[in-house]
Amino acid sequence: MTDLIIVGAGHAGLEAAAAAARMGLKTLLVTMRKDEIGQMSCNPAIGGLAKGQLAREVDALGGLMGRLTDEAGIQFRMLNTSKGPAVRSPRAQADRKLYKLVARRIIESIPNLSILEDEAVEILSDKREIHQVRGLRCKRAGDIAARAVVLTTGTFLQALMHFGLETSVGGRMGSPASYPLSDSLRSMGLDLGRLKTGTPPRIDGAGVDFSAFIPQAGDEPPPRFSFWAGIDPKNKAQCHLGYTNDRTHEIIRASLDRSPLYTGRIRARGPRYCPSIEDKVVKFAHHPRHYVMLEPEGLDTTELYVNGIATSLPAECQTAFLRTIRGLERAEITRFGYAVEYDFVPPHEIWPTLECRKVAGLYVAGQINGTSGYEEAAALGISAGINAAAKILGRPPFVLSRDQAYIGVLIDDLASKSTDEPYRMFTSRAEYRLILRQDNAHLRLWRIAKEYELLPADILDMFEAEERKRDELLDGLRRTRIQVTEELESLCKRRQTSVPLTSLTAEELLRRPAVRYEDLSVFGIRPASETPALGAPEALIRPASETPALGAPEALIRPAGADRVISQVEIEVKYAGYIQRQREAVARERRQEQMKLSSGLDYDRVPNLTNEAREKLKKHLPGTLGQASRLSGISPADIQNILIHLAARRADGRAGGSNFSAPAPDLEKFPGLDREAAFGKDNEGVGTVEGSEQV
Repeated sequence: MTDLIIVGAGHAGLEAAAAAARMGLKTLLVTMRKDEIGQMSCNPAIGGLAKGQLAREVDALGGLMGRLTDEAGIQFRMLNTSKGPAVRSPRAQADRKLYKLVARRIIESIPNLSILEDEAVEILSDKREIHQVRGLRCKRAGDIAARAVVLTTGTFLQALMHFGLETSVGGRMGSPASYPLSDSLRSMGLDLGRLKTGTPPRIDGAGVDFSAFIPQAGDEPPPRFSFWAGIDPKNKAQCHLGYTNDRTHEIIRASLDRSPLYTGRIRARGPRYCPSIEDKVVKFAHHPRHYVMLEPEGLDTTELYVNGIATSLPAECQTAFLRTIRGLERAEITRFGYAVEYDFVPPHEIWPTLECRKVAGLYVAGQINGTSGYEEAAALGISAGINAAAKILGRPPFVLSRDQAYIGVLIDDLASKSTDEPYRMFTSRAEYRLILRQDNAHLRLWRIAKEYELLPADILDMFEAEERKRDELLDGLRRTRIQVTEELESLCKRRQTSVPLTSLTAEELLRRPAVRYEDLSVFGIRPASETPALGAPEALIRPASETPALGAPEALIRPAGADRVISQVEIEVKYAGYIQRQREAVARERRQEQMKLSSGLDYDRVPNLTNEAREKLKKHLPGTLGQASRLSGISPADIQNILIHLAARRADGRAGGSNFSAPAPDLEKFPGLDREAAFGKDNEGVGTVEGSEQV
């Protein structure tokens, strides 16, 4: 018998297995093919808008994705550097083959973790009030007893691949589909839906005229994905940007009678924000061109991934329209694009822990949840692995809130909203995105990682020291007063900012947009480049009790030493007003989240609810008032009606504490539910494609 079985060794399965094994559970990872562990089925890239935040949060919880990316990456960029810190995200192009090799090497070295190459065919369970998992049946190994199972089956459940008007069975090119497992889930009462995804053709770079494309080089120094692994990434390749044209679009429009999307062969919904080139040409006919990004598959191959033209048209159509793109007139396709339809478990079937409502001990993570993307899969995988292990060990559930992490936003959206298309993370989905930045993920989550024993002790000590240094440095800036001197006047002139009329604190000076932390060195504040290495004892900031009187030459503020600490200090100072506003909004939201709703609450007895609200509440059974407010179709008036109903029941003593765990609510505290993100909406509209964030 094993403690926990993970089915599937993609990005979700790897994180789930690694997390559970780190927590001390005897863990078994079941995959149909060991040589596809860590496979990048679509584009060989990690990160991007909001996805970079997810990848760094996974790393902060001890996950694998950040380390794999730093080691296997061949081009690194920080996106949106011209915009505010809330929407900056790291992105890396990876060597597809190397990523798999590194993933397998690391996963095979983890204690408590075994790998079995076999096909899962049935979830074994006992039927009580609800089903209770007792193991897994495999095609060759037979029955394996376990206390919990995590399904990370990606796009493989009863999967069909579409090539023009031809259809074949498979979850991706060269890999079989899984049919019995879907039947097993249905037999336990789970509703399953169908979704669709797609991939573009790959081409041989030897036939590409790169002079017709715009080079997209990496950043120097390359931004690291892992906060703690100590791998220095290097830029070894670059991507190239081009565009489709009118002739490209003409050929695609003329081929729609052979497209499975437009002939009705594909009935499932695909990802709205990563549409096929057929959809873009039809639905956005007013656009004269669309992005085409050539992304290298690796360093030892000339094969290129053609991002932006995902398609399921027949092979001859793909060749015809591809060669109308400037620079690709002589390009040879090495692998044609195709679409995949597959089964998924709708969000209403799972709890926020990712455990199935109808099957205790069964967890689902990754594209089986109705998401798209490696980063979303990794985030769900590590969450499912931690929760499955926590339940077995008798520990509290691992549920991050929307103000703690993008992972919390992702899971809350899935658990509280219906989806009929693959979910993709965006920064605009996070109302507290200025707090949930990519640069501070480790400082937001290290205490949680410590609670669940997900990180080595020395790494936790390093993160704690970094947080302490940041806070002490901020305190020092607030306490250091700068007089109006020639040095200050010179700095203000150089930075083209007004000279203050009176003295001001170092924090007030740094708050000015043009002023940088390094500028403060003339006032006795050491620049980041001169600070000792992070973690060295002498790098600690002296506490206030040991600091000489302000103004004395020896009262230097000694920063933490690492550039990332200085960067966080600058962000905290320059965006202090916005950050404080979001923290106040978090406090208001938490009051609402604390109002728990019983799963036995009879919504048919709540007066004045709309029919849609009543139906959604009965279907999803939200655990808190906050979750109820985020269900699609639930209005502020519906929430007010629930509050009034619960208050009345509590007042007359009929409800007791069973349906409402907080005191009788003060309705004046809940005037509405509209929440506005710090900087308004990101420009993320229908038609955004994977890879276009590089532009």
